[in-house]
Amino acid sequence: MTNSTLEIISELTNTKQWLEAFPIMKQLRTDLTEETYLELLQDMSRDGYKLFAMYIEDEIVSLVGLSWRINFYNKRHIFIYDLVTDVSHRSFGYGEKLLNYIHDWANENGAEYVALESGLQRNDAHRFYEDKLEYDKWCYSFRKTM
Repeated sequence: MTNSTLEIISELTNTKQWLEAFPIMKQLRTDLTEETYLELLQDMSRDGYKLFAMYIEDEIVSLVGLSWRINFYNKRHIFIYDLVTDVSHRSFGYGEKLLNYIHDWANENGAEYVALESGLQRNDAHRFYEDKLEYDKWCYSFRKTM
């Protein structure tokens, strides 16, 4: 956990906390219903997915969802699947603080990298990752719908 005035970052580990986070996650994953969110989150958690929240005065303002992964090109690393700050709390640095917390946590736990993907159209997000957080743009990610 990190404390700075009334800022707290903690892992969300139960259904009550997940439901509290749902309205913010839905801002990023607009196609989710509460039911599919909980279903997927339970399966994802069994596969190692972790959801962290930044609270300001007992209110969630930002979320990050991640998993430990191991592969030949990134070795042991953290992959960030979800990063969202509540629309009414954007541009206050909460996403940056939450990611910096994850960077420290990943480093302390032996990760070689923190990796993430961002949609091609999200130019502001790309500037945030590259300019503010010093992420490298190093590949394209492809997928094929089945």
